[in-house]
Amino acid sequence: MKRSRIVLFVFAALSFTGLGPAFAADMPLKAPPLPQPTWTGFYLGGTVGAAWGRSNADTATVVVPGGEFDPATIATINAAGMQRVDSSGFTGGIEAGYNWQPFGNPLLLGIEADLEAFDLRGNATTGPVVVPGPDSFTITSAVSTDWLATVRGRLGYAAGNWLFYGTGGAAFSKVNANFSFFDSSLAITENAATSNWKTGYTVGGGIEAKVYGPWSAKAEFLYVNLGSVSTSGVFGAGLLFFPQPFTHTLSLSADIVRVGLNYHFQ
Repeated sequence: MKRSRIVLFVFAALSFTGLGPAFAADMPLKAPPLPQPTWTGFYLGGTVGAAWGRSNADTATVVVPGGEFDPATIATINAAGMQRVDSSGFTGGIEAGYNWQPFGNPLLLGIEADLEAFDLRGNATTGPVVVPGPDSFTITSAVSTDWLATVRGRLGYAAGNWLFYGTGGAAFSKVNANFSFFDSSLAITENAATSNWKTGYTVGGGIEAKVYGPWSAKAEFLYVNLGSVSTSGVFGAGLLFFPQPFTHTLSLSADIVRVGLNYHFQ
């Protein structure tokens, strides 16, 4: 009790002499928290990377009474016509988007669109496959693309200058496919080709970091699936009494790994 009275007396004396406020003013103050970087706003940039594609190709025919091929040969053709086409190439282009951090919390919502060169090229050849006759045939399938566009949503977590995000949306491209069936005994080739505008989907994720002022750098992975294309052709048209019809299909999916640089308008 005596100690409490002494403390109160000293404080009152300091206040009376004007030293109390000065003493309090000399005490260290806690620094205000630094403002956290925000990702909210529009941005524009570019990316560059590589792509690896996979295609399931199928060349098939049917039994035609009086046609060139017997049922056993047709079964062999159809089995050999199921091919795997691997492709690879360069990708690079421009992108633009908008990020929004609602109420300044770490959760980020965004939308992004890009237009990229998508230079995929690949082909597969089966054969010569020997069949009774004696005879043999060769089947070739090829795929290519030139460009890719995507429109995607983004959901991310911002930790200061770092952003971790997932992304997904629609993908658009033009898929080119070429097929051929060559019969060695008749020296006749069936050729077919198709070029189709395709709409598919893409999903992926990445990491982005602010590196200098309004600039950020990112690394990203995307999986793209563009579905399948189909076409048909005729073997021996104008030469055989009963021409042999062929059908061809090819699907395309790809993995993309790319890096980018963005400028943020904030």
